[in-house]
Amino acid sequence: MSLFEANEEAHRREAQPLAARMRPVRLEEFVGQEHFLGEGKLLRRLLTADRLGSVIFYGPPGTGKTTLARLLATASRSRFRQLSAVASGVKELRELMADARDRLSAEGQKTLLFIDEIHRFNKAQQDVLLPDVEEGVAILVGATTENPFFTINSALVSRSRGSLRSSSPGSWPRSRSSARRSSTTGRATRITTRSAR
Repeated sequence: MSLFEANEEAHRREAQPLAARMRPVRLEEFVGQEHFLGEGKLLRRLLTADRLGSVIFYGPPGTGKTTLARLLATASRSRFRQLSAVASGVKELRELMADARDRLSAEGQKTLLFIDEIHRFNKAQQDVLLPDVEEGVAILVGATTENPFFTINSALVSRSRGSLRSSSPGSWPRSRSSARRSSTTGRATRITTRSAR
C-alpha cells in the first residue's frame, strides 16, 4: 500500500456514518442472536466445522443483515463480495461467480456472495445462481425485506441452510452485557432473528 492509498483509506473511514464506524469487526463483538449464534447452536457449529452454507436473511431495513453477512465471511475465512440486486444484473453475477470459481480452484479460498435486496432479481436472474450455489462455488447470503418464500425462487430457498427473519430495532434485546460490550469496543450491532415458519 502506498502513502497515497493509506491517506485515501483514512479519508474514506472519516467520512463513514456512525453506524458504519460502530459496526463490529469480529463475530464475538456481535450482540444478540444467541438462539442460533450462541455456543452449540446451529450457525456456530457450522462455522466451527467449516460447513457454512447459503442462508437468506429477511426483515426490515437497519436490522444488521449486511453486518452479519460480513462477519460470517470473516469467521469462515471467505472472501466477501457484495452486490445490490437493484443495481446489478446477470452479467455482474456471472463475472462474480467466474471469479469465485477461479479463486476456489487456484487458492482454495471460498467466496461469500452477499446479495442485498435479492427479491429484486427476477426468477431468471435468480436461476443464474443455482449451479454455483449447488456446487459450493460460493456461499450465498441473501438479504431481503420481503418474505423469501413468496419472492425468491423456491430452488434457491431450498438450497439455503435456513431463512432467518430479522425483527425491528424496537424488539432488540437490552442487557448490561451488550451495553458493556458497546462501551468497551465502541462497536455493537443488534439483530434479532427467528426461524421462518
